[in-house]
Amino acid sequence: MTASDLLSRITVRPEVLGHTPIIRDQLIAVEHVLVRLAAGDTVETILAEHPDLTAEDGQACLLLVHRSLPGSRFSPDQEQ
Repeated sequence: MTASDLLSRITVRPEVLGHTPIIRDQLIAVEHVLVRLAAGDTVETILAEHPDLTAEDGQACLLLVHRSLPGSRFSPDQEQ
């Protein structure tokens, strides 16, 4: 699956969760998947809890974040 194919799984529809990116027009926000991964959940755990999601949907979420980072600077000790 190409990067373009993966990113086509991510949609933004103002009438569904505002302008929050969602996965394949479902009521599952990209942010939800990313927060779960960051908290230490495995992709398998997330997929088991959301049977409509696929491993490719998880890849699409990570690719979206990756594409949003080029050129940005990150310091792990910076305060939020």
